[in-house]
Amino acid sequence: MKTQLIRITLIALAFYFIFPLIPGIDVHGGFVHVFLAAILFGIFGWLVEVCAVALTAVLTVTTLGMALLVLIPLWLLGFWLLPAVTLKVMADFMPHTLTIQGWVPAIEGGLLMLLIGIVTGGNPNKYKK
Repeated sequence: MKTQLIRITLIALAFYFIFPLIPGIDVHGGFVHVFLAAILFGIFGWLVEVCAVALTAVLTVTTLGMALLVLIPLWLLGFWLLPAVTLKVMADFMPHTLTIQGWVPAIEGGLLMLLIGIVTGGNPNKYKK
């Protein structure tokens, strides 16, 4: 719970202070709007990840596993695009809070979100006894 709160706070600070510095990304509203947007970013990130995993599973089953020859390299090379897709989806659902013009600013913002996710990522001692 504490880690999630820290992650949401860092995402909100990134939305509020760093995203306006990226050309092509406009954030509208005060810190309360941005904090709610950070919570929604977490929810949308989960939804995008679930959709990507479901699509991968469907393609794998329908092609009897042959799609994995293409999907595994795509996952390894394109994992960093998921936060950019999440930002684009979020900008489409919340144009009054977040506006992104194009994929290049979305990828730049997505890389920042990926960095925050890596820094605040799971507990390395979680499975140790």
